[in-house]
Amino acid sequence: MRKFLIIGALGSAVALPAMAAAPPFETSARVAYMIDLSSGATLYAKDADVRMPPASMAKMMTVHIAFNLIKKGELKLQQNCEVRPETWKQWHGPAAGSTMFLSPGEQVSVENLLHGVVTLSGNDASVVIAECISGTEPAFANLMNQEAQRLGMTNSHFGNSNGWPDAGITYVTAHDLARLARATIETTPDLYKRFYTQTSFTWGKTMGGNQPIEQGNRNPLLGRVPGADGLKTGHTDEAGYGFTGSAEQNGRRLIMVVAGLPSFNARIEESVKFMNWGFHAWKAQPLFKANQKVADAQVQLGSAKKVALIAPGDIAVTLPAGLGANVRVKVVYDGPIKAPIAKGQHVADLVVSTPDTPPQTMPLVAAEAVGQAGFFGRIWLGLTSLFG
Repeated sequence: MRKFLIIGALGSAVALPAMAAAPPFETSARVAYMIDLSSGATLYAKDADVRMPPASMAKMMTVHIAFNLIKKGELKLQQNCEVRPETWKQWHGPAAGSTMFLSPGEQVSVENLLHGVVTLSGNDASVVIAECISGTEPAFANLMNQEAQRLGMTNSHFGNSNGWPDAGITYVTAHDLARLARATIETTPDLYKRFYTQTSFTWGKTMGGNQPIEQGNRNPLLGRVPGADGLKTGHTDEAGYGFTGSAEQNGRRLIMVVAGLPSFNARIEESVKFMNWGFHAWKAQPLFKANQKVADAQVQLGSAKKVALIAPGDIAVTLPAGLGANVRVKVVYDGPIKAPIAKGQHVADLVVSTPDTPPQTMPLVAAEAVGQAGFFGRIWLGLTSLFG
């Protein structure tokens, strides 16, 4: 049975001065989406579940898979990958889009290839690392789709490692791109910071002059928005100009997606405007500290009749800045919760709602383990349940 508990610790309603609608925002992007990771709140959504070509934003999945393999020890940063002549030929020249300027037969470390993918958006680097991991790019695309399914990216599909147009085989949504960005940031934070904050990278030599080729990161937020540290731009004639970005200020991390913009400069302008709006037009209202008790939940057939629910981390609600809202806070769980229960197990959700913004849902976990009741205890519980 679904249980609802109004949080007594904050009163039956957390009353702030007056009701407030979500702050307005207008963008020329065909698609736009923003979430606040501190609360899970969706701050803005414009066609966020409409399928679209990702262009080079697809490389976020290539990098995400590589990061996960590195974390597991199955891929090493200093491991070398060979640039197959066939791959070099396919991704060499102006018609092949952005490039790392690899050479045929070259041995390149995974670390340098990742810089080539993240900072330079190299189509060649993306394919080389895909072949290095899975043998062939189609095999790697299968891996991408398996990971997309695991992450809950239910409206996305990948046909290649770099987002090159493929007659609609590869598609994503803004919602799914934000989910992917969040997974990378939260699962492999050290690798995320190491690679996505790089402002430029040098690889390859110029023809004739034999001079090193330095290319800058196209991320429109780096150097323009405080706390910006990721993620990936994309552009094709089919997709227009797009960007999935993230920044953190004062403990608040936002993830944004824009797509379908008409020009390079429009992408810069809209991305900076959008991220600044997210930080300035909204505020975080702290609710609970990490490990603070929020409520009790009933337990079925357990060694205890109830279990304390605590916040696994600091919990805040995101509200319009400068205005108040009538905020209702409740705990939701399927209960009574059947024992055994492990300490730290996600057993309930804290749902925060206001009249004019979507509900914000955050997990609550068990403060302690609760074992199953013994034989006689189960008989007694059964009798008390039978006779009230």
